Amino acid sequence: MDAERFEELLEACRRSLERYVFYRISDREDAEDLLAAIHLKAFEKRDSLLNPESSKAWILRIASNRCNDYFRDQANSMEIEWEDELDEILTMNRAGRTMQRKVRDTLESVHDSERRLLILYYFYQMPLQDIAKELDIPVGTVKSRLYAARNAFKRLHTETTSKTIGVKRMKKLPTTIPEYKILPLDEKPFEVRWEEMMGWLIVPRLGEKLKWGLYDFPEGQLTSWMELEVVGKAKIHGIHGVEIHAKEHDLGSAHNSSGDVTERTLIAQLTETHCRYLAEIHQDGDVRAFYTFLDGDEFMPNWGFGEDNCGKEVNLVNKGSIKREGGAFTSLSDEDVMDVIGRYKVEINGKAYDTVGVMDIETYDKGVATEQFIDMNGRTILWRRFNSNDWHVNDGRLWTERLPQNERYIINGQIYVHWYDCISDYIL
Repeated sequence: MDAERFEELLEACRRSLERYVFYRISDREDAEDLLAAIHLKAFEKRDSLLNPESSKAWILRIASNRCNDYFRDQANSMEIEWEDELDEILTMNRAGRTMQRKVRDTLESVHDSERRLLILYYFYQMPLQDIAKELDIPVGTVKSRLYAARNAFKRLHTETTSKTIGVKRMKKLPTTIPEYKILPLDEKPFEVRWEEMMGWLIVPRLGEKLKWGLYDFPEGQLTSWMELEVVGKAKIHGIHGVEIHAKEHDLGSAHNSSGDVTERTLIAQLTETHCRYLAEIHQDGDVRAFYTFLDGDEFMPNWGFGEDNCGKEVNLVNKGSIKREGGAFTSLSDEDVMDVIGRYKVEINGKAYDTVGVMDIETYDKGVATEQFIDMNGRTILWRRFNSNDWHVNDGRLWTERLPQNERYIINGQIYVHWYDCISDYIL
């Protein structure tokens, strides 16, 4: 294949290639160096590309191999014996090394000396010589203790996982949303780890199962509900996550159970810092449609969050980017923002919850704002959606005319109208 034609094919794959490498490599400079090496390797092997229509898969295969070489080189530089099993548990990617709750639980279970050794070796990435100096023991002793610590970790991690994955019973959602009160508190908002998937309320962790419903206002009637279950581990383009089966039940205007059911599969990943979607799969007529994070404009509008789809942050703290005065909200940033806006007591279904309120101003879609109340367990108690007055107006009627009884907020000087709420069986 001539060089000019190959460069055209490479340019058509450029964004997907960059997205893939930046997903897998956490260090930006290393990722950019690797991209240059991939380009060079691809150019040298261009004559092996027999079918131009498969150029994207061909270049990503080269990228996958080079990324794996990168991790092995990193491991060798730290004198780590490369193991696929530990690579899956301690995933390295753009959002940082994963240390999910079960990993933390396992580390708490191993002996103090083993825990310290594993943390120095895998999370601080200290070479064996430096660990030997830190612990004042010979390098040979470090190697033997590390071998034992690694085996102990793998054994305990398997036991912890099998014990914590149990059957969760989902409760029936009410047909009308329970009355609720949202009361602001004077206390400082607490920091919390919020691991739920953006917009879907389930935590992407083995054993999780959830049912949640959508309630239109002013009637507060259930119009659709979702049932979700994490069914197993998954891997997309070398990136580890979990597979989630989701069923959406559309009850229609009659509010009965005979409405349409839409099924889809989601692949998601939870790391120490972010939660993000990797892929979405659904039936489109007689075609099974697959969309992954590499599909750019086809994937990002519905499933992508953050720069290069790094995902939403899971460690919630107040950043001071949204100012609230009663029912008026002002973004103090030029960008679309999501931030903690205060601490609230939410009374619903006969229970009271201490929560932080999270306001999202147009990070998902222009003209859409949401407020979400999250308890100390990092679970959503109540989720509320507001539309700007002219959002998707097709028949000329503003939302203040469509829903004149519904609550209104003023966000950045514009009117937003309350549309619907969501609750899950977590509060039932």
